[in-house]
Amino acid sequence: MRNRPIPGSSGLVRAMSLFGDPVLHAPCETVSDFSTGLNKLIEDMFATMYAAQGVGLAANQVGMPLRVFVYDCPDDEDVRHLGHIVNPRLVEADGVRVRGPEGCLSLPGLEAGTERYDHAVVEGVTSDGAPVRVEATGFFARCLQHECDHLDGLVYTDRLRGWRRAKTQRAARRAGLTFGPSGD
Repeated sequence: MRNRPIPGSSGLVRAMSLFGDPVLHAPCETVSDFSTGLNKLIEDMFATMYAAQGVGLAANQVGMPLRVFVYDCPDDEDVRHLGHIVNPRLVEADGVRVRGPEGCLSLPGLEAGTERYDHAVVEGVTSDGAPVRVEATGFFARCLQHECDHLDGLVYTDRLRGWRRAKTQRAARRAGLTFGPSGD
């Protein structure tokens, strides 16, 4: 039996910031207000992530330029990882670099092979200020690196080069999305 509510069950689905929106291409602000407004944002982020069928969501993807992300992501052994991190810092990203398919809720329908480290460690705090350290491998490590990038104003396409970048750029234009902050 559950002793706590399902994340997002009391949240509202917010509008998704789409690729090209300036909020996605600027570093987010450190959270200093740990009031009930932060808990509401986190609940809304879970609801939004689930509605979009994602595994992670950064606050700037719902228009809030704050250093917060939520996740409900399996690792390569299909173990479920569920939580949120406020003011996260990617403190380790190492091991083997793996190119794998990566998408983003702010670029619906687009995906590209993107290199990420197979191991990552993120530190931050919970919504009540308790320290948290999350260590990940495989797909979950990819998720953590992806969400930390968002909070630094990067989208996975910023990591693409050559034909992968050109192909994603064309697909974004066809989808009516601006490829980057400069529109390139």
